[in-house]
Amino acid sequence: MKIIYFDNNATTRTLPEVLKAMEPYFTESYANASSMHSFGGENKKAIENARRQVAALIGANPSELIFTSGGTEGDSTAIYSATNSYPQKKHIITSAVEHAAVLEVFKLFASKGYKVDFIGVDQYGRFDMESYKKFIDDQTALVSVMWANSETGTIFPIAEIAKIAHEHGALMHTDAVQAVGKIEVDVKKVDVDMLSFSAHKFHGPKGMGCLYVKQGTRFLPFMVGGHQEHLRRAGTENVPGIVGLGKAAEIAKETLHLYKEKVAPLRDMLEQGLTSKIKDAKVNGDISNRLPNTSNISFGYIEGESILMFLNEHGVCASSGSACTSDSLEPSHVLRAMGVPFQFAHGSIRFSLNKYNTKEEVELVISVLPEIVENLRAISPFHGPKTSVF
Repeated sequence: MKIIYFDNNATTRTLPEVLKAMEPYFTESYANASSMHSFGGENKKAIENARRQVAALIGANPSELIFTSGGTEGDSTAIYSATNSYPQKKHIITSAVEHAAVLEVFKLFASKGYKVDFIGVDQYGRFDMESYKKFIDDQTALVSVMWANSETGTIFPIAEIAKIAHEHGALMHTDAVQAVGKIEVDVKKVDVDMLSFSAHKFHGPKGMGCLYVKQGTRFLPFMVGGHQEHLRRAGTENVPGIVGLGKAAEIAKETLHLYKEKVAPLRDMLEQGLTSKIKDAKVNGDISNRLPNTSNISFGYIEGESILMFLNEHGVCASSGSACTSDSLEPSHVLRAMGVPFQFAHGSIRFSLNKYNTKEEVELVISVLPEIVENLRAISPFHGPKTSVF
């Protein structure tokens, strides 16, 4: 059975070109890049080439990039660096709809005595700027707000949020894991101090990421030990992973236009097809300002996990929220923050497409999902009169 993969916000497949670029560094050019000999020196050159490729994707200077193991490490590094750099400031701000990689760290700091404010969102998932302006003050060490929401795709006004943070002397970090490689992310245009992202969200290898640290930003490393990454991140360099990230970044930059030209129309086709055929189906998020590949749809009065189970029988992969919380039966914290009614939040499905998905794949989902929803509602205790059963 052909797999129809609409779960690209969880991860993407590593492209063959990326794998090909990585392969020699496993078996042929396997030296430690920090070694003094020329064998290792060639790998150091490969790392610096990848750094230039990644820098070009986000408009950074290569020297501003630190290679990490992924978005989670990048987030933790940024948060710990900011708080350790300004220990006299005991106030930090984030949004209520962040990924767990940020939320859980903020909760940990709250338990350590920090004043933590979680800024809410409106019914469309848009960041509450007025609340933000009320809570931020000169004792704020850090503002960490995601560039785009992983579940709804809603894009936040990062430039404006950063401007306000800097007016109060706070550092600005953004988790751009879902944005990089799908929409334009240019740190020359958006004045953030730190920005984190992961290779596997744009067809690079898992376990590889990057943290941008603006030149001149006070920075204290999260991982210490060796001298790697100019003393900013200790540990033997993952040369194959770094090379893979660089190649994926190069391809992402060359093909970024496809998300607007091809992926967004497919997403819209999917939404229109499903909402026209299924009653009580509602698209969540800011449909005028969101990622081009992301669609979050609530199907009222049924469980999202059941929908996923039956979609899986047709080879369709989707999700009911962030992959990092997919084992929880609780409604999404993002949808709860948006005020989505309980009977709709529980039946929400996230479809996240990529530039390699096709019209035929979208048509298949539109053809099978209405019957799945109808049959589930027929046996749901939360719906109306039962008309059929499986």
